Amino acid sequence: MLKVSLISLGCAKNLVDSEIMVGHLHQAGMAVVPDATSADVVIINTCSFIDSSKEESIGHILEAHRHRGLKKLHGQKLIVAGCMAQRFAKDLPGALPEVDAFIGLDQLTTVAPIIEGLFARPRGPAATPENFVTPRPAFIPDFDTPRFRLTPRHLAYVKIAEGCNHPCTFCIIPQIRGRHRSRTVASVVAEARQLIADGVRELNLISQDTTFFGMDTWDERPSPRTPVDSSRGAALTTLLRELNALPGDFWIRLLYTHPAHWSDELIRTIAECPKVARYVDMPLQHISDRMLTVMQRETSSAHIRGLVRRIRAGVPGIALRTTFIVGFPGETEADIDELCEFVRETRFERLGVFRYSQEDGTRAAKLPGQIPAKDKERRWHRVMALQQAVATELGQAQVGRTLRVLVETPGVARGEADAPDIDGRVLVPSTHPVGVFAPVTITGSRDYDLLAV
Repeated sequence: MLKVSLISLGCAKNLVDSEIMVGHLHQAGMAVVPDATSADVVIINTCSFIDSSKEESIGHILEAHRHRGLKKLHGQKLIVAGCMAQRFAKDLPGALPEVDAFIGLDQLTTVAPIIEGLFARPRGPAATPENFVTPRPAFIPDFDTPRFRLTPRHLAYVKIAEGCNHPCTFCIIPQIRGRHRSRTVASVVAEARQLIADGVRELNLISQDTTFFGMDTWDERPSPRTPVDSSRGAALTTLLRELNALPGDFWIRLLYTHPAHWSDELIRTIAECPKVARYVDMPLQHISDRMLTVMQRETSSAHIRGLVRRIRAGVPGIALRTTFIVGFPGETEADIDELCEFVRETRFERLGVFRYSQEDGTRAAKLPGQIPAKDKERRWHRVMALQQAVATELGQAQVGRTLRVLVETPGVARGEADAPDIDGRVLVPSTHPVGVFAPVTITGSRDYDLLAV
């Protein structure tokens, strides 16, 4: 029996890809082991979104190769999968001869026969890596795609679509993962039903652009600015209502929504579906009209401000999470002043800030007015300091309230306003069993965390 060790890097979407590979390895009779020393094959599922993620991926690849040399694991195979393999398919075989094979997003379900082929055709010392990456990925999982979850039993990520149609000038994702392609509502609901039966209490809906779900199947092709409208065909609102109707006690969490597609129908649907968590992840990237135009975000400052007001009015108690980019080419101090004022007045419950990364292959990489690293860092600290103050005030305002939390590990839980791995925690008595909902009273706050002990 072949033994495989898999290292999964990057976002939750990449994690689902890893789970699909592990599911197919198990189906083929291979064992997945945590220790690379005992493995016949090491797979590194890479990320390539920004420079730091590329550097992390390359570091893991070189470390895996060095490790097999130190342990004299001369027969061990090294496979590089995921976004970096997909993005640099033409260059990596020559740049990383240490690797035995590169596989892309279309090879997730054929990883087992690829491994068997590597052992059937041993490489000579001067051989180049085998490259299985196809240039335009088309794969999308279905409800019966073999998959082995790598998350705790009580939570799961459900990939409802793949790819992206947006033209954001800073982003390489459409070139890596292809055009937007949605699963069917029936497929997602069937998977959710299976997960709930398996004990899942939180369904995290993910894709590159969750609000565009189903819209690529409409008879009349929507533009990147088309709002959700279920009268025109399958849509996110359709999916949410069908998931909400499933029996069981669970949360549905919306991640990666794009502001261009929000509609009053979507706001109303969230308000009317009690199982949809009062939480929305909506990356805005900036608030300056000048920056939004150069970024090609398909939105405007007025649209964003109005949307935030409508969401908060339509879904009382909702927690808004967003992200911004600072240091984008041509960004001025006036743009940062406007962003800081927006953060101060809007008081986002959850907020993250990225320093702009100049990515080869994107239109923004060639723009004039690239910002020095020290200015990016200064702007990042300025916005994050503002958010830290907002978060402290919001945390203190929770004291005395009773919240329903999902217990993650002994003594640690999350509320509706906390997505796994990216938001704060609620520290609770360790007597609460893991994987269940519990009511707790907030007694204090610390940084981004709440205390209920």
